[in-house]
Parts: sequence; structure tokens; C-alpha cells
Amino acid sequence: MENLKNALGELEAPICPDCHVNMRWFRSELVRDTPVMIAHLFVCPNCKRAQRTETKFTSRSVPPEKLAAPRFRVIAGGK
Repeated sequence: MENLKNALGELEAPICPDCHVNMRWFRSELVRDTPVMIAHLFVCPNCKRAQRTETKFTSRSVPPEKLAAPRFRVIAGGK
């Protein structure tokens, strides 16, 4: 999810080749996991022409101790 937010924040809207206006973002979707590739779909507000752009990311590995999931400690002999 974080990759999707970053990809959209750094992305510049393409210009429609017919109307010469900035296209509007329509949606983004994950295309591939490895390497991470996100496709963005833009639509022209005047002529409704669509254009797709793709963003690639290098994947990062997160050590288990840095994950956000809660961990439960087991205490020997405890209740």
C-alpha cells in the first residue's frame, strides 16, 4: 500500500495528445509483485481518452522485529 501512495505522489499527469490538457488520475493497480510494478490509468476530462503509465520499485526486505504485527511473549510457568 505504501508503494502505491508513493508512486502516485511522485507521478506527473500526462498531457492528452488530442486536447493538450492535463489528464486526470483514474486508478492505480499492482501489476507485478517481483519486481514491484504499479500501473496508473489517466483519463482526459474532455475527450475521455485513456493513457496508462507504469512505475517500478525496488523491493525492500523488512526484518521480522520491525514488522507492525503484535508479538506475544511466552513466560515459562506464568499464568
